[in-house]
Amino acid sequence: MRPLRFVALGDSLTEGVGDPVGDGWRGWAALLAEGLTATEGESERAVVFTNLAVSGSQTRDVLERQLPAALALRPDVVSVVIGVNDTLRCTFDIRAVAARLDTVYAACTGLGAVLLTACLPDPGAALGLPGALGRPLARRQRAVNAVVHALSDRYGAVHLHASEGAWITDRAMWSADRLHPGERGHRQLAARFHALLVREGIATGPAPSPEPAFPVPTRSASLWWLATAGTGWVARRCTDLLPQLLTLAADEMRHRARGTSARLDLRASAAVSAALTALSSAERPDLA
Repeated sequence: MRPLRFVALGDSLTEGVGDPVGDGWRGWAALLAEGLTATEGESERAVVFTNLAVSGSQTRDVLERQLPAALALRPDVVSVVIGVNDTLRCTFDIRAVAARLDTVYAACTGLGAVLLTACLPDPGAALGLPGALGRPLARRQRAVNAVVHALSDRYGAVHLHASEGAWITDRAMWSADRLHPGERGHRQLAARFHALLVREGIATGPAPSPEPAFPVPTRSASLWWLATAGTGWVARRCTDLLPQLLTLAADEMRHRARGTSARLDLRASAAVSAALTALSSAERPDLA
């Protein structure tokens, strides 16, 4: 029986950051892979899992670097969970994000693969940014999620709604950096994807256990991360994002003072609509 090939594309979330095993990361996708198939009679269909996700990746990286490698593997199941890093860059363009995701989704489903997607939480809230700084990032993430929702429906993806819910505010779900899920959070994502795939008749193996093998990070661990790796993480992104974010925050405060904040939301919604409309007439390159 031919093995089921599962390929994961994305950024640090899918790479497994926050769920350390040995000298590397495991993460929700690897946990999910373990439960995709089961023994049937005397036959067992093996699962070949390949994780192509790379920390810091944006939609452009998935399109240009990860997708060609994924297509060469001829996957049966492919996950594409990406977009947060795009919102953290001064180059953010929802129309470009939509076009890239459309091309990636089309190429994967064009092979006949089952496509897994997810909408994600607002990174500004995770960072604890004040309102004027956080709202522009939240607006960007909502725009990305709206695009992912629309395109997931268009391509018949198995879509996980992970942008809201109690898991976001549950400290036990998150790693010391407060930006990536911890082991318990990765396990929850894997279990929720598994439940969706069971309904589709794709996953027949046991669901990933929700219980972690390692303890939740302590407050001292969180503070240590902020004092070491965390400061570098923030500094690298501030160099790129901060100038524009300050401009966005100033615009936010002007509109708030005038009572016209709703215009910013309307502008973002219009940009999403324009991005999705533009896809209907654009020619798509053949990447298969």
